[in-house]
Amino acid sequence: MATTDRQATTLALAHALSAAERGLAVIPLSRAKLPALRSPHRNDPPGLPPCRGECGRFGHGVYDASTEPARIREMFAAAPWATGYGIACGLPPHHLIGVDLDTKSGTDSSAALRELALRHLFTIPPTVVVQTPSGGRHLWLSGPPDVVVPNSAGRLAPGIDIRGAGGYLVGPGSRTDHGVYATAPGSGHLPPAPCPVALLRLLLPPPRRQVQATAGGSHGQGLMQFVLAAHPGQRNTRLFWAACRAYENGIAGELADALVEAACATGLTEREARATIASAERMTGRGGA
Repeated sequence: MATTDRQATTLALAHALSAAERGLAVIPLSRAKLPALRSPHRNDPPGLPPCRGECGRFGHGVYDASTEPARIREMFAAAPWATGYGIACGLPPHHLIGVDLDTKSGTDSSAALRELALRHLFTIPPTVVVQTPSGGRHLWLSGPPDVVVPNSAGRLAPGIDIRGAGGYLVGPGSRTDHGVYATAPGSGHLPPAPCPVALLRLLLPPPRRQVQATAGGSHGQGLMQFVLAAHPGQRNTRLFWAACRAYENGIAGELADALVEAACATGLTEREARATIASAERMTGRGGA
């Protein structure tokens, strides 16, 4: 078994390096299809804003993804138990979108996609198709560089999951507990095809209403602008700081939803934003101020 695992790791690394040559950023995966490297922050005290790799260590999941051969080799060396690799979605140059047609839910996801295509007048162009051990398929599509496609599960139709920004696809050649992922015959040489415009519209959430910076008076407006001015890598930190100030000044109750909207406007998910605000509440000890 140890020899088999070493062979699987060697093959996974070779496939990952090959994917990186095509501009696809990768990370090592375990047999369970999870990132192989554990978070270096698992023992950090509660209340700290989440790290997305700013610390420079491995273990941040998809945020570690790289196309640099030396870094990829370092990650696999740090995870000798890895038997697969994940391909990060939403990154340049392909801005990959994964359409996961599942079979485990008992629904015909391929038929559901065909029905959506007929209803909304689009066709899936020839593209990379990866066959999963369970009989499902992953369709690789390329998105526009200025559009962020979120991850979703079953929102488009039962059995259809979408892998977008912050998500990853199991790469072909990966070995898991259930079998091996493989490129469908005739599709391995293709680049990810552009996502049809009509399908792209279905993948995007409805437009958010314009953020209103009226809660909490002028101080609340200042905190909201501070969050809205965040760049990638500082969004959680700015939101955490602003939420702490809101709790300390007794305006968190009326400002919380507006802070969530502001954070989402910078690219955070609502779940991430509310988790960060909850951390600020615990840190300040102000509760329902």
